[in-house]
Amino acid sequence: MVKVVIFILSTMETHQDAGRVVNALQAAAEFKEAGDDVEIIFDGGGTVSAVALANPEHRLHGLYTAVEDKVAGLCDHCARAFQVSDKAQALGLSFLAEFQQHPSLRKRVAQGYQVLTF
Repeated sequence: MVKVVIFILSTMETHQDAGRVVNALQAAAEFKEAGDDVEIIFDGGGTVSAVALANPEHRLHGLYTAVEDKVAGLCDHCARAFQVSDKAQALGLSFLAEFQQHPSLRKRVAQGYQVLTF
C-alpha cells in the first residue's frame, strides 16, 4: 500500500496559488480513491487555505469535503502566525504541534510516508 502525506503550503491569494491547492486536493482524492494511506496537512500559508476551504460558502468547499476525512490537521504555530487559529478552531479544525509546535515531517518519513508538497 502507498503511504503519502500531502503538505499544503500555499495560500489561495493568486490563481497560481489556488491551482496548487486544487492540485493537492485532487492528488489526495486520487490516493483516497485507490485505497491508499493518505494524510493532508496544512502548513505555513496553507493554514489560511484550510480555513477558507472549510467554509461551506467557498467555491472549492466540495473538493475539500471529498477529502476532509484525510486532513490530519493544521500547523499549530503557523495557524497562529497567519492569524487564522481562532477561525480554524471555530470551524472545528485540528491542530498539529508534534515538533516545536509544527507537524513532524520526520515522524511521517519514519512511518514510511512519501512527502508531497504543494
